[in-house]
Amino acid sequence: MAFNSGWVYRDEVGFDGAGMGVVQFYASYYRHSSADTWRGRLRLGEITLNGRTARADDVLSAGDRLAWHRPAWNEGAFFDDVPIIFQDASIVAVDKPFGLSTMPDGGWLENSLVGWLDRKFGKGAVAPAHRLNRGTSGIVLCARTGEARASLAAQFRDKTARAGKDGAASGSLPPMEKIYLARSIPYPGGRIGDQLAIDAPIGAVAHPALGRVFACTPGGLRARSECEIVEADARSTLWRVRLITGRSHQIRAHLASIGAPLLGDTLFRAGGTPNPFALPGDCGYYLRAVKVAFTHPADHRRLAIEVCL
Repeated sequence: MAFNSGWVYRDEVGFDGAGMGVVQFYASYYRHSSADTWRGRLRLGEITLNGRTARADDVLSAGDRLAWHRPAWNEGAFFDDVPIIFQDASIVAVDKPFGLSTMPDGGWLENSLVGWLDRKFGKGAVAPAHRLNRGTSGIVLCARTGEARASLAAQFRDKTARAGKDGAASGSLPPMEKIYLARSIPYPGGRIGDQLAIDAPIGAVAHPALGRVFACTPGGLRARSECEIVEADARSTLWRVRLITGRSHQIRAHLASIGAPLLGDTLFRAGGTPNPFALPGDCGYYLRAVKVAFTHPADHRRLAIEVCL
């Protein structure tokens, strides 16, 4: 077990927060904690307003600067063995384990992939070019140089931005390819070798515990997943999924939208809508990034990296 050094979460009050009290602001925008919990943090002097200790009778104005000085907390046992599957002078590719957050987030600050990279290579020397959710395992590409960071970020952006109506990409470079394996509840009538494309739009929808979450919604952005059944029995269905776009929670929401939510996923229900009773950090499903093919940032060769099941 290991305690971190604590963290400061900073906010600038917008026009929609003007006129609120401090507790009302935090309870409205950060609903993972109740108003009573925020009131207790205020009493302990953990919240500052424009650099001074905030008071219960403070009324906020647009442009005010709030900060919650979260005390050190126990993050549990640190991940110390993250497999490196490829590295050179420009990039490092790792096989992120299930349960490890890519970026510092929520209950995980130093016990994250970023924290592990800092301990392994030196603070800030290597940075993830994209992220996988804590409950998703598999390949994460990381950059060792500014050139590599910019190139990989552009390729991940272009994968979605350049995808045309038919799912094809345009441009001078071949599109980045991302392949996942996902295990769902049994898909009705599904047989090994069956293929289907899912095009349900994905966008932010309201959620009582999380504030908002990305899910299938008619008003969302275009999203496309190309899926193939590779295993099927009475207990589950294993899918090979090629992402054409890269929306948040895309595979989880898309498979749920066809009546095959991931086995053990508490957030997405059949239909692709979120479960209002799910909590932040819930995982327990099987989703694994098994292949990434991209253009190398330095020598521009096509490079494919794969991991096993």
